Amino acid sequence: MTGRRMQFDADLNACAELVQKSDPDRFLATMAAPVQARPLLFALYAFNIELARAPWASQESMIAEMRVQWWRDAGAEIAEGKPVRRHYAATPLAKLLKPELAVCIDGMAEARRWDIYKDPFEDQAEFDRYIDRTSGSLMWMAAASLGPAEEDVVRDFGYGAGVASWLRAIPELEAQKRIPLLDGTLEGVQALARKGLDRLNKSRARRGAVSKLAGAALLTGWQAEAVLKQAIREPERVAQGALGQSEFRRRAGLMRRAVFGRW
Repeated sequence: MTGRRMQFDADLNACAELVQKSDPDRFLATMAAPVQARPLLFALYAFNIELARAPWASQESMIAEMRVQWWRDAGAEIAEGKPVRRHYAATPLAKLLKPELAVCIDGMAEARRWDIYKDPFEDQAEFDRYIDRTSGSLMWMAAASLGPAEEDVVRDFGYGAGVASWLRAIPELEAQKRIPLLDGTLEGVQALARKGLDRLNKSRARRGAVSKLAGAALLTGWQAEAVLKQAIREPERVAQGALGQSEFRRRAGLMRRAVFGRW
């Protein structure tokens, strides 16, 4: 593991508790990762939850913008090696995340500004950029902190996993009056799922470009293939909020990938 290590303290325990409560899939994937990887992963995923929540913190767009900017500024402090503002997630993240990786936080925060407003994505390029800057950047920061990896391979996998998560979030996003899809028809859903699956398969074809340690960060996408294939076969499940596997298949799939290291 190339990142810096630290023991669990009150901050990291709070990070782990938040991830367990608010992002149970990433919590399970982190618990399946090597013990030495967990402090960094919990700090990173807790930060991700806080940043993802920031746009929804207020109906007032100015307040939401300020919340997102707070995390953008925290990311800049980590990236520049400056003293970092006190926060239960930002404090351990500053100790564990390499500054050269923290530069990704700026793009993540910029992407999250889309969540504040109700405008649709302008085009496919803007949608792809959103998925890459959120899911892709998070996965890249995690993987590169743990071990050697090729960035484009990790980001391809992150895109596929991000699209799978996005499709599962469609009902909630629409309930919040957002327009999450460029093409909301069944055919449009299938096309997006196929694109995500293609990127996933492209990444897996170059599995050797990601070290075993770095690969632990890709365990978070263990359900992506099944979800994307489900969306291709039965696109109506997206609007119904019915994508996903049974609890048994979900956990068994994760354990199998963790044991054999085949994300």
